[in-house]
Amino acid sequence: MSAEWDWTAETEIPSKLGAHLPFLEEVLSRMESLGWGGRDLFGVQMTLEETLTNAIRHGNHSDASKLVRAACKVNGERFWLSVEDEGEGFCRDDVADCTADENVGAFGGRGMALIDAYMADVSFNDRGNRITVTTHRGYRPPVDDAD
Repeated sequence: MSAEWDWTAETEIPSKLGAHLPFLEEVLSRMESLGWGGRDLFGVQMTLEETLTNAIRHGNHSDASKLVRAACKVNGERFWLSVEDEGEGFCRDDVADCTADENVGAFGGRGMALIDAYMADVSFNDRGNRITVTTHRGYRPPVDDAD
């Protein structure tokens, strides 16, 4: 896979729901022009929606004076995204596993489960206020045969 990126973007988004949509739409449009589609593009769309709205709502508590910083890199095979808010951060281990029997129907955790399902790599900074994700075309998560 080439290390070069065909398109890169950085933006600052006010923490107001809906303010993230122009960036999301631009990323998806660029990816479509690079041949992304189907499940791959859907996964990127879900990830953009979840990371950006979580930063706005949970990180910055919808305080329009606070910004969400997003950076994205794309080529015909790979997608990279970093989203950072001005909040205190969180510990990933504190987010309930929404797939566990005891949490079915509980509020919260679904966004992280979706991101995990579509992204090949998910990481957070130590503070917990920046998420970085990557994936590639055709990525499918490993199947858990433990059941």
